Amino acid sequence: MDPVTAMYVAQTMNGLAYGMVLLLVASGLTLIFGMMGILNLAHASFFMLSAYICITVLNVTGSFWAALLIAPVLTALFGILFERLLLRKIHGAGHIGELILTVGMMMIIMDSVKIFWGTDTYFINIPPSLKGLVSIFGMDYPIYRLFIIVMSLAVFCLMVVILYKTRLGMIVRAGVSDAEMVGAVGIDMPLVSMLVFGFGTWMAGVAGVIIAPILQVFPGLADQMGMDAFVVVVVGGFGSLLGAFVSAIFFGLLNSFGIQFIPRLAPVLMFVCMVLVLSFKPMGLFGERE
Repeated sequence: MDPVTAMYVAQTMNGLAYGMVLLLVASGLTLIFGMMGILNLAHASFFMLSAYICITVLNVTGSFWAALLIAPVLTALFGILFERLLLRKIHGAGHIGELILTVGMMMIIMDSVKIFWGTDTYFINIPPSLKGLVSIFGMDYPIYRLFIIVMSLAVFCLMVVILYKTRLGMIVRAGVSDAEMVGAVGIDMPLVSMLVFGFGTWMAGVAGVIIAPILQVFPGLADQMGMDAFVVVVVGGFGSLLGAFVSAIFFGLLNSFGIQFIPRLAPVLMFVCMVLVLSFKPMGLFGERE
């Protein structure tokens, strides 16, 4: 393979890897908004919290796989407690109350990681089983980045299967349309909402663990990922999983090729695209007017 072609293949794979991580974070945020109508601004903080919990589990067990299993689950449990004890209490207060509460939780998490883990940058080693290179179209490519793509896609597909092939998914989708009617037939909608919030937080937790060996872990990680995920959700359309998928892949590739060809403008390309899309489609590419 000639060098130019190899560069394009490598940047495409890098863009897909970052785009799939964005998809996990954005689709969890989209799921929570679509089901509960809550724009959870603390969502990226849960992503960061999972990465820090991963560090602790690694120090205790020495196993990346144990961290991948335990950290997202603990993060999801924390998210469930947040929904059960705090978010539910302000139900009916409107979006302003929800935004104030989630911003407050975001600040608490950010300060907490500084207290418990400090402000240093942590470097997580790639597990031995995922080190090395694999040949793609005659080009050597890191196995771990392929793992990120496959793992992220598997988690996203799991969410789609649950939503469209199970009774719980049917209840969730019905609740999006008319939560009061679903509750009137005997379904415990508060319990369903709690599970949805926990699952969305778990997805962010998985993303936090698998991206940690690539981005490293530091207190500003939530800001970096949170802004990108928010742009993905806005451009794709609030509540649209298809929109989250399409825009996450697009922005992942845009970020990768932008860094390669126009590094000075790369940080603002996502926002330029967002402005252009919203100028013509105020509800996002796949959003629907209420």
